[in-house]
Amino acid sequence: MPEQFTIRVETRFEAAHNLREYKGAPEPLHGHSWKVEAKFLCQKLDHESIGIDYVHVQKAIRALGARFDHQYMNEIPPFDKVNPTSENVAQWFFEALDRPEIRQNAKLAEVVVWEGPEAYVSYSRR
Repeated sequence: MPEQFTIRVETRFEAAHNLREYKGAPEPLHGHSWKVEAKFLCQKLDHESIGIDYVHVQKAIRALGARFDHQYMNEIPPFDKVNPTSENVAQWFFEALDRPEIRQNAKLAEVVVWEGPEAYVSYSRR
C-alpha cells in the first residue's frame, strides 16, 4: 500500500442562521461559533517534499468562511435559497474547496462543519 499524507486546515467564524423548516415550522434565529475543517489526502510530494501548500489552502478556506463571518447566513447565496443546515454548509464548503487550483496534487477527502464545540457533521464523496 502506498504512503499517504493527511493535511488538515480549518477556519472559524461567527454567524447566525435559522432553518426555514425544522419539525414543520421555521426555526428561531440563532448564532453559532462555526468551525470548518478540510482534510486533504496526498500520496505524492513535490520537489520540495510538500504535499499541499498550507498557506494556499488556508487562504482559500479562510476566504470562504469570511463570507459568513458576523453575518446572517440565510441572506448569503446559496443559503438565501438553500436551507442552511450544517449538512448543506458542509457540502457547500466541500464543493468550493474541491477545485484543482485549491487542492493541487491532493484529493479533498472530507469537510467537517462544527456548529459549536459538541456537534459536527462531516461530508465526503466516495
